[in-house]
Amino acid sequence: MCGRCRCSIRPDDVPRACHLRNTSVRQVDADRYRPGYNVSPGSYLPVLRRESGGDEGYTAAVHCMKWGLIPSFTKKDEKPDHYRMFNARSESIGEKASFRRLIPKNRCLVTVEGFYEWKKGPKKQPYYIHFDDGRPLVFAALYDSWKNSEGEILYTFTIVTTDSSSAIKWLHDRMPVILGDELSTDVWLNGSSDTKFSSLLKPYEKEDLTWYPVTTAMNKASFDGPECIKEIPLKAEEQSNPITNFFSKKGTDGNKQSSKTIKTSTKDSTKNDPQSDVKEEAEAQANVEPSCSGRTVTETRSDVSTISPGSDSKVDLKRDYEKFLDDSKPRTAELGKVSQTPVKKSKVKSGAEKQATLRSYFTKS
Repeated sequence: MCGRCRCSIRPDDVPRACHLRNTSVRQVDADRYRPGYNVSPGSYLPVLRRESGGDEGYTAAVHCMKWGLIPSFTKKDEKPDHYRMFNARSESIGEKASFRRLIPKNRCLVTVEGFYEWKKGPKKQPYYIHFDDGRPLVFAALYDSWKNSEGEILYTFTIVTTDSSSAIKWLHDRMPVILGDELSTDVWLNGSSDTKFSSLLKPYEKEDLTWYPVTTAMNKASFDGPECIKEIPLKAEEQSNPITNFFSKKGTDGNKQSSKTIKTSTKDSTKNDPQSDVKEEAEAQANVEPSCSGRTVTETRSDVSTISPGSDSKVDLKRDYEKFLDDSKPRTAELGKVSQTPVKKSKVKSGAEKQATLRSYFTKS
């Protein structure tokens, strides 16, 4: 589809843009033409058509017509709607009465600098499409004339469209028929009624067609000026592809699940803390009935031997504790060596990494 274009070309330059040479060309209603960067249906544009000749010998004319076909059989008192037929599908122009009767003698060429297409999504993004060397694009078109109730004759045209080229299918599924060389423009403009035009009505596949994103202010037909074709950077937004959203959601759920697993593991590691285990085993040991010898020995995960309560358990615990303190005191000779050696900084362990000691266990007991 082609519903917006940039047309600021001068009417005098239209024949050259259409590869027309050594031909007498006249201009018709050139004063109605208003150049613009955001031209929409209902506007006057310069159109190159064949001229029947006449006394002055013109063979072609640059005729300013309104964009949006109004068939000649439209009722005179009917209000014209230029948005109804501003495009004609190449696949059906030979079947529909509005277009079929125009193919033999009412073919024409429309010249623009570029056109716009919108990428569908949560927010429609316009793109400006043009030739990379800046030369004008020439579209295949059909025109007709209609007389209204006041007797005024109105000339209108429609742009022929086809499937999008492989390069811009991601943007839109339709594009105007672009006649990119002198042979194709000559055949469409001057070919006989018996000519097979199907070979011309194909997507433009050459690599010299380029595009870039422009401001969303283009969404309004009233917005006009050089800012219409100014390239803008696109923000990184979430794609509207449902498959992409699905996997993105799965990734988020996976992160939540991982976070949940980490929290659970943290709780488990707290429960499995050696200091807590020693305390729990000590409490469990207190509930165990003494054996015939008055003692019961249980081996913990940290290889700490705990003694069950008995008649002499307190004495044994005190004796072991005093021996532990004596072993923990630094010797005098070693202290002297330490004072002469720089202290090496040790890595401070977090609370989860600290291990229970015998001293902490006996202090709590």
